[in-house]
Amino acid sequence: MAVFRRLRRALFAKITRVTLDRFVQEHASTARTLDIGAQTGPYAVCFPNRVAIDLTPRPGIHVVTDAQRLAFCDGSFEVILCTEVLEHIPDPQSAIDEMFRVLAPGGRLVLTTRFLFPIHDAPHDYFRFTKYGLRHLLRRFDALDVREETTSVGTLAVLVQRLGMQAETLGWSPARAIWLVLAQILRPWSRLISREYGDSQRLRPERGIMTSGYHVACRKPLPLAQ
Repeated sequence: MAVFRRLRRALFAKITRVTLDRFVQEHASTARTLDIGAQTGPYAVCFPNRVAIDLTPRPGIHVVTDAQRLAFCDGSFEVILCTEVLEHIPDPQSAIDEMFRVLAPGGRLVLTTRFLFPIHDAPHDYFRFTKYGLRHLLRRFDALDVREETTSVGTLAVLVQRLGMQAETLGWSPARAIWLVLAQILRPWSRLISREYGDSQRLRPERGIMTSGYHVACRKPLPLAQ
């Protein structure tokens, strides 16, 4: 029975969480942090001096406020953490501008969001972002580091896993295991892809053309010296 439970946990563990958790832990901080869309606070241990916000009140949420109209003064935080939220905001540019406003000069924004990924948290799932779109939204920030969450083949594994999590197969619940096992089989095949391109004519080399999402770290510029 214990072996079955471990196997079940392994199959249902979200593939995207491995790199996401590692990325957030890499940017852990004791500085005053705004945790946007904190929900149950999965990264509270990494940011002990945090103010957790969400749209709805729940245990662990300190302030109920909209990311598009943050209820804080300019420059209130040294770090902003925004994981898996941007795609659920109706006006992402307004939210990014608000993050910029409440972040202190030299402060860091740590953000993750989706690119190739199924609808989730329906109906409040509005956007998907390429790295070029993210750079446009974050154009006022400096030191912009945008990383692909998965390889292209890894993204196929993510999508197949989500079929097992979010779809019925032949109306038979145990059949979901087919997708979950297939996702694990796909993951090691990433090394087969030796080069990718940003166009179908293969004229422009491009990395990560099919990533499931992006991990972003950037800084608010310091004021120019007078």
